[in-house]
Amino acid sequence: MSRQEMVPEHRPPPGEDGVGADETLVRHVGTVKWFDATRGFGFIVSDEVDGDILIHFSVLREHDRRSLPEGAVVECLVVEQERGLQARKVLAIDLSQAVQPEAGRSQAAGDRIDPASLADEAGPYEPVRVKWFNRLRGYGFVVREENEDEDIFVHMETVRRGGLSDLAPDQPLRARIAVGRKGPLAVEVEPI
Repeated sequence: MSRQEMVPEHRPPPGEDGVGADETLVRHVGTVKWFDATRGFGFIVSDEVDGDILIHFSVLREHDRRSLPEGAVVECLVVEQERGLQARKVLAIDLSQAVQPEAGRSQAAGDRIDPASLADEAGPYEPVRVKWFNRLRGYGFVVREENEDEDIFVHMETVRRGGLSDLAPDQPLRARIAVGRKGPLAVEVEPI
């Protein structure tokens, strides 16, 4: 069976399991790009379609979940709506490729620093270049144009706040940089 196939036209009556009678559903398999548990939604990327697939926490209920970790592989039934693709039913969740917190590392609120909380301590915007960035892991590093030896940490949330969804090696950006507990980090980024 291919990773994408049309779902048979026979469906339960409208309203049962959240599927409307007039919706055409297509089965897709993709990877969780990100999921914001606070806002209750995220996006899946799939090689099978152009664009991201919106996934809302309500379709995770029957799997006893309210969120998904980045990198999880999800098989779902998808409908095309006016604003894009949306998962209507989750068939399977594979967490074996998901980005998990490091074993033994405390995830208490005090263990992490929100880069935005250091905005008052950051300098002005300056040119930087992406050294590497892993969207699934949720972080990467940039370097200053004049000092490529010093890695500057950049978190996925900082990238999103800057209106970007991913970063590519050698991509030029502007960043405000502050010094955190573990060294320099970008607290704001924007495209040039």
